[in-house]
Amino acid sequence: MVIRIAIRGLEVARWGMPPFAAAMFFGAFLGVFLGSLHDAKGQQTDERAEYIRANYTKSEVKIPMRDGVTLFTAIYAPNDIDPSKVYPVLMTRTPYSVGPYGLSNYKTRLGPSPEFEKNKYIFVFQDVRGRYMSEGEFLNMRPHLRSKNGKEQVDESSDTYDTIDWIVRNIPRNNGRVGQWGISYPGFYTSAGAIDSHPALVAVSPQAPIADWFFDDFHRNGAFVLPMGFNFFASFGKARPKPTTENNPGFEFPTRDGYQFFLDLGPLKNVDAKYFKDEIGFWNDLESHPNYDEFWKARNILPNLQNIKAAVLTVGGWYDTEDLYGPLATYAAIEKQNPATSNALVMGPWYHGQWAGDEGRKLGQADFGFATSTWYQQNILLPFFEHHLRGTDHVLPAEMTAFETGANRWRQFDTWPPKQAEKARFYLAANGALSPIKELVGEGQDIFPSDPRKPVPYTMEITNAWARDYVTEDQRFASWRPDVLVYRSEVLTEAMTVAGPIPVDLWVTTTGTDADWIVKIIDEFPGVSGGGRGKEPKENINSGRQELVRAGVLRGRFRESFAKPIPMEPSKPTRIAFELSDIFHTFQPGHRIMIQVQSSWFPFIDRNPQKFVPNIFEAADEDFQPAVHSILRRPNAPSLIELPILH
Repeated sequence: MVIRIAIRGLEVARWGMPPFAAAMFFGAFLGVFLGSLHDAKGQQTDERAEYIRANYTKSEVKIPMRDGVTLFTAIYAPNDIDPSKVYPVLMTRTPYSVGPYGLSNYKTRLGPSPEFEKNKYIFVFQDVRGRYMSEGEFLNMRPHLRSKNGKEQVDESSDTYDTIDWIVRNIPRNNGRVGQWGISYPGFYTSAGAIDSHPALVAVSPQAPIADWFFDDFHRNGAFVLPMGFNFFASFGKARPKPTTENNPGFEFPTRDGYQFFLDLGPLKNVDAKYFKDEIGFWNDLESHPNYDEFWKARNILPNLQNIKAAVLTVGGWYDTEDLYGPLATYAAIEKQNPATSNALVMGPWYHGQWAGDEGRKLGQADFGFATSTWYQQNILLPFFEHHLRGTDHVLPAEMTAFETGANRWRQFDTWPPKQAEKARFYLAANGALSPIKELVGEGQDIFPSDPRKPVPYTMEITNAWARDYVTEDQRFASWRPDVLVYRSEVLTEAMTVAGPIPVDLWVTTTGTDADWIVKIIDEFPGVSGGGRGKEPKENINSGRQELVRAGVLRGRFRESFAKPIPMEPSKPTRIAFELSDIFHTFQPGHRIMIQVQSSWFPFIDRNPQKFVPNIFEAADEDFQPAVHSILRRPNAPSLIELPILH
């Protein structure tokens, strides 16, 4: 038998063997031969990686789309000898590379957990259009086309459809059922693939999916997330003129101190002047579109999440600093627009992607008591795909499976937010009190300064990335500052569970013409007295800790519209109303609920000049001015938060 294979075009001369089977035969031979050399050098010792290499055959193909563009795809198929066995397909489409490239170079992880690899799936990984080894032009958050007339009109939904159609026709021993999953940007591609999907796509799991890029990742209610935007696009935003297996190098910071680096950077316009040199296309888009205009609306996938037939399991983390908005909004949009679709949500106590990265026992000082990620993988995710892709009788997840932080337990609900949650108002009252009694609000105001040249840090960690653990960090470093207001409840005599989004309603004034309004919800632990010198101290790491539970910001210019910003009028009482993302947290007896209010959160949020400029990316150094802000406490203008209490 003579086999000639050109993987790029699937050119094959064979005897008694279909083209793709020939490619897999050759891949198995070359992979085993070169893989044995690779292992002999001691370069691959990971047990999971060794299992994959021993039990899977890798192939690389270029799959044609309807417009003739080919997308590079790596396929790992079980190498069982029994020809009667068939397997479901589990696919990930990514802009972050399907590497390592080459038949002898294997991934060390294929599925969301080792159980997937042991249960045997056909794993498919694809470089999306215009990234790495795939042809075509890449567009960030490529807009969805609701109607496609002709082969030249393509989007991520059509590319997914064409890929699946090729897979079920050409990959041997597939059972005709395809699942798709991905975290973060691949989560967006998973959501997009579910729209008007191929009939073979029966289960999808968008995890931490980007949903609307103006509100995910790079903005928080209009305020720009500086280190995330800068660090990400310094590498990801560089042009790729032709297919390549190489990634772009990231930015080399001169210091680990991100606070000082971004402070020294000055206004946002200096990013191009000093570093990017007008060479990062999407940074230029950020500069050109500071408001929620048609550019951003076209990159909002939520209104297009329609005609979804596949079962959906959306996954997110309560402590995800990148994509907390995405999973909650994705679940809600699918639920509203596809009432007949099986649609479930999982929210765990995780940072971005932690559910696939480690056991999920801890995050910073927060200890969850057990391996939350492992429990989710074995009891939620694997049964979901096994049921839909193999037809097993595994119990399907509830509508909402949520981890209750503070109590450290999983709970299930038939809707989210829970219908039984009752809203309770807590007022920012006199003398730094947080009270459910409106009459204690008093008649006055709480004044605090704000200097953009000395902004409040969002973390004590010295890092030039974004701090992963700040979401549970002790906030005493902030409460001690004069530019941070603090409001504390009475000591709780019984547990209080808060479940759902949290409306914030402030009445404020400022001496400037713009300002950021940051509100933090904090679980204040009771203090424990310590021993004297030479004695065994009784206090522990949690004594008096002010654990961050949730924080959010509204840029004042966007208080009425994200599309048409307007300045604030100096000294005029102004209402600032927005919503903090959902929490599911129990404040234990002996604890207090604390609220902190401030006007900078640097460098996580870029500095507001506090002087209104039409485009903050064009602000000059002299536009950054100190200001004095106040929170009003008046019977006819109370400042408050609204907690959804679950009894």
